[in-house]
Amino acid sequence: MSAKRVVVIGGGYAGTRLARELDAVADVTLVDGKEAFFHRIASLRASVRRDWTDKPFISYGKLLAHGRVVHGTATGLDTEDKAVLLKSGEPLEYDVAVIATGAEYHEPGRFVGATVEEAAKAFRDSQERFAAAAAVLVVGGGPAGVELSAEIKLVHPDTPVTLVHARERLLDGNHNPKLGDRALARLRAIGVDVRLGVTVSEPEPGRYVTSAGEAIKADTVIWATGTTPNTGWLRDHDGWLDGTGHVKVDGYLRAGGQSDVFAVGDVNNVPEAKLAQWANAQGKAAAGSIRAVLDGKAPTKPYVPAKMKLMAVPLGPDDGVMLLPLSGQGVVAGAGMAKVIKSRGMFLSQFRKALGQPAK
Repeated sequence: MSAKRVVVIGGGYAGTRLARELDAVADVTLVDGKEAFFHRIASLRASVRRDWTDKPFISYGKLLAHGRVVHGTATGLDTEDKAVLLKSGEPLEYDVAVIATGAEYHEPGRFVGATVEEAAKAFRDSQERFAAAAAVLVVGGGPAGVELSAEIKLVHPDTPVTLVHARERLLDGNHNPKLGDRALARLRAIGVDVRLGVTVSEPEPGRYVTSAGEAIKADTVIWATGTTPNTGWLRDHDGWLDGTGHVKVDGYLRAGGQSDVFAVGDVNNVPEAKLAQWANAQGKAAAGSIRAVLDGKAPTKPYVPAKMKLMAVPLGPDDGVMLLPLSGQGVVAGAGMAKVIKSRGMFLSQFRKALGQPAK
């Protein structure tokens, strides 16, 4: 009997982890519109530092020992004929389909275009933009806004950098307020002007004003205010989506009430932070349930959303803030630990190894 077919739509953190887990037990096809894996964790640094321009791109060439990677874009999912429809017109028949199309990020933390050449050019353009900026405004005080503000200020110390956040504390999505307090102190220590508890508007082109009536000078503005799930291609299955456009899943990460369609990572509505480590965990968990389905059995181990996991926010290569999941609210670790664990290498060697590539 031929191996059961698993089509994974999306080659990000969740999709690649799931594909690797099932490669030895199924006929796996991974579909992605990008010609290489995009290590998004390294993208903000690549948008500022020239020596990081090419580091976020990791070849898919050695990801699967038995399956294949298709460079293409999914345009639909036919659950009656059990086929993933591609923009090229090619249908990919499946026994199990996995939606792992992730979310769309604001520039500069996104893969622009479809090729590595196009995406690398976008990073170089971003680097030049920051180098030429008279003043930079970053809107959003979550992990991306905090990290990017630090990167810009450290590389261009003479450029005024202002960070505006609508909440009263940075990194307010985590469990321990001390993490945001420490990030605030670190940013201000390197000269970032942080404004909390205010929003920003642009009453006329090039003029920015906070809700407190304060003017902010900036010729370069970056919006770091969240992401949008890549689910537009599921327009024929709008009942599968919640009010924010995320795919609704059950406890086993199955989508749309289907027994043979799963959704993992940023694209689904699991109530946990949309970060790489959570996506990785979902990919592994869903692979276990899919193994059961391929064997003609019902899944027995539901995915339990993480109450808290390790969280590290780099503030340049030699600094950062970090939360360890050691108690109810977590323990805020020192900058030295953040540097060793994430800030210096950005998990690049770990993910290159996971995709079968040598460390750089």
